[in-house]
Amino acid sequence: MAIRKVVLYGDDILRKRSREVDKFDERLHQLLDDMAETMYQQNGAGLAAVQIGILKRVITIDAGQGLIELVNPVIVETSGMQNGPEGCLSIPEKFVDIKRPYKVKVRAFDRHGKPFTMEGTELLARAFCHEIDHLEGKLFIDLIEK
Repeated sequence: MAIRKVVLYGDDILRKRSREVDKFDERLHQLLDDMAETMYQQNGAGLAAVQIGILKRVITIDAGQGLIELVNPVIVETSGMQNGPEGCLSIPEKFVDIKRPYKVKVRAFDRHGKPFTMEGTELLARAFCHEIDHLEGKLFIDLIEK
């Protein structure tokens, strides 16, 4: 495992759409391991591969329930609404209240290519939305209401 450098706001890669993963191999496993180590070292709740300069649809999250790895995640259902502070490892020390769904259901693959569905509320729902936005080239600051 290795700690990777987090890409900071202003780097054009953060605005690019990530590509789907089609190989569930040792390279993917190493990427997931490195992402988890980097996320924990930075005290983050989530990390998308694009935040370490890799345009793959891969996310790690730990919103207090333990490590969650999502490959090719898709939001399939949302409900409710919450408003709360949100930050980003790529935009250090900036926290803004952002509206997000209260409950989010995602469909994804694990590191071995096995599909699964997972639901989250509150912080986990927020993390799902935030990190999946990264895969589309969107940042939480794009959601600030003017």
